Amino acid sequence: MAEAEVIQLAGRARRRAGAGARTRCRAVTGSGRRCRNYAVGPSGYCRVHETRERAAGAGRAEKRKVVPGPGEEDGSFGDFVRRRLSGDYPVDDFGYDPELSRTVLLPLMKPLYERYFRVRTIGIDRIPATGAALLVANHSGTIPLDGAVLQYAVATEHPQKRVVRHIAANLAFRTPFFGPIARKSGAALANDEDAQELLRRGEIVGVFPEGFKGVGKGWSERYRLQRFGRGGFIQLALRNRVPIIPISIVGAEEAYPMIANLRVVARIFGFPYFPITPTFPLLGPLGALPLPSRWLIEFGEPIPMDAYPEDAAEDPMLVFDLSDRVRDIIQQMLYRNLKLRGNAFF
Repeated sequence: MAEAEVIQLAGRARRRAGAGARTRCRAVTGSGRRCRNYAVGPSGYCRVHETRERAAGAGRAEKRKVVPGPGEEDGSFGDFVRRRLSGDYPVDDFGYDPELSRTVLLPLMKPLYERYFRVRTIGIDRIPATGAALLVANHSGTIPLDGAVLQYAVATEHPQKRVVRHIAANLAFRTPFFGPIARKSGAALANDEDAQELLRRGEIVGVFPEGFKGVGKGWSERYRLQRFGRGGFIQLALRNRVPIIPISIVGAEEAYPMIANLRVVARIFGFPYFPITPTFPLLGPLGALPLPSRWLIEFGEPIPMDAYPEDAAEDPMLVFDLSDRVRDIIQQMLYRNLKLRGNAFF
């Protein structure tokens, strides 16, 4: 008969002390009980469960990566629907939903952009590949389709497929149906804090200094730039030291030609204007369809703002001069591109 092993009490005490210094695996087994193995490393899991957790973590990380990069393809439509139902998709603090914008909203613009308006672009590669910039464009067309068309152009034709974050008036967000879409497509409220934060993050920010004066002007004033406000966009560019890219958009004026403005009706409903076009309100809801005008968008040479003094934004004369210079550049681009485009519809 083999002799029994004798274990000294002191040694057993030391083993217990050593075992007490170790922690149990924090995994829970299929039966609902705590795993009895000891944890290894800082993960808190034993060797078996640590391997499983790494695999599960990789799966969760892959699941969170739901928004494709510029030009990348996403998963199936079924995956998209599941993520929408589960709420597992990113939305930034401005309300921008990149997955919905890239997967649904932008593709809806494709037939309008390519087939209906037959948009051509010039100089789109003048938008920087990385970093912030301020896009300054003319505004027109009764219904502001020019912002959506400009955003689609940059998101699809720019080499880096960049996103334009438009700055919009409060009325745009209060409009039923279109307000939430504006948020989800990347628009932000027109105030200095939001615009500066977007530029600080390195975004491309789009502004239309004419505002409602531009989009609501009559047919007789087409392609004549209205006043560029008080030069707030110049102050924004100077304070953030980002380049200004002037943009001329030809084609929006003919899409919804406004032949009259019922100002009394506009005041009653709190609108900046109430348009009468060749099809609205004569054709009722069908009058909301734009005419198939041909569009031409030119991106001008960037105007650097980082060479001016730190306090340049506080100089009203400099701000006025720069604002007038940008306005004149865009106006000359409009005249040139009207000739280049030729016939508005054919």
